[in-house]
Parts: sequence; C-alpha cells; structure tokens
Amino acid sequence: MKKLFNAAIRCNTKTVTDLQLLHRFARNTGSFFSLVMLLSTFLFIGCRKQHTNVPENEAQLMSSKVMNTDIGSRKKYEGLEGQTLWELQQARAATARYRNINNAIKDGYADLGVDVENMGHHFMKTALVNATFEIRKPEILVYNRDEDGSQQLVAVEYAVPIDLSPNVAPEGFTGSADVWVRDEFFGLWLLHAWVWENNPDGVFNPTNPLVHLH
Repeated sequence: MKKLFNAAIRCNTKTVTDLQLLHRFARNTGSFFSLVMLLSTFLFIGCRKQHTNVPENEAQLMSSKVMNTDIGSRKKYEGLEGQTLWELQQARAATARYRNINNAIKDGYADLGVDVENMGHHFMKTALVNATFEIRKPEILVYNRDEDGSQQLVAVEYAVPIDLSPNVAPEGFTGSADVWVRDEFFGLWLLHAWVWENNPDGVFNPTNPLVHLH
C-alpha cells in the first residue's frame, strides 16, 4: 500500500492532491479495497499523462539548449521548431552506441564503399530500407575517418526507395527544413541529419564543409 502511494507521488502533484482526498474518503467509509482500487486508477492516469507530455517538455528544453550554444553550432539549428529539435535528439540518442563502429557492424550496418568528400563513409543496414521513415532507425550511418584511421560517426542518413514514393519526397522530420535528395543512381530518396558533427550549412544539408576524406 505504501509503495503504491509513493509511486503515485512520483507522477505529479495534482495526482497527489486527489489521492489525499481519496484517502480521507476511504478512511471515512472504511473501505480499504476501494482505496486500493482508486489509488491504482489515479496512479495509471497520472503516469500516463506525464509520459504523454514528455516530448513537448523535452522539445522546449532542446530549444533552450540550442539558444545557449555557441554561434557556430547554433547556426545549423536556425529556423527549426522545438519538436524538430527533439526529434533530432532522438536520432542522436538512438545512434549513440554506433559511435563505436564495431557496434554498427555487429548490428548489420555494412560498408557501401561510398566515400564522398564533405560527407564521409557510408554504412547501410539494408534490412531497414522500406517506405517507413523512423527517426530512431536510420538506414545509413555516415563516418569520417580521422588521420589516425579511426572512424568517427558524423551523421545519420535516411533512405526510402523512390519507387515507393515516386512523385513526392517522403515525410520526414517535423517542419519543412529537412532536405530530401532524389538519387536516381541508387534509386533512393536520401536525407542527412548531422547530429554528431556540427554543420555550418545546416543540420539537414547533404554536405558538410567541415568533413574531409582521409
């Protein structure tokens, strides 16, 4: 009983207030069972509501963080709304383990042999290539090889077959800032998101003047 009440307290203040009223009601009526059932109901509702509000709150936090970054880094985020910033953070969080390229290879990303100046070295997971845009599951990871030979993750890239969306670019990040490139050679719509390397030309720009092949 104590654990249930404490869990509800962690959800939000309003829920706690309601629970206190319910506690007095149950004490007056002498119904312990009723109290447990009502506590469970409010615990579920309170926590579910808090979870629903997380993206909006995190989007606001992301906007605040971006506004406090240095001018050079901030430029790539100009004009983006809070929800888009939050989505970019999701892409970054989902690929953090791939900063170690061995984890990417272990999870099915393979070197395409596509090495492009101002982009980098491309590794694709073909099992992810379909008509669905999933922020946390980029089809391609882009690495930049340092002079010592180590690979540094610099961007994620999304790929949707052109034949699955022949006449219009796929739906991507919230807003209209993302830049889908129709690549007829590969038969893919491609979208870069420079979530691991600053890009002064914009987070969605296909190329990055700071990235050079080694």
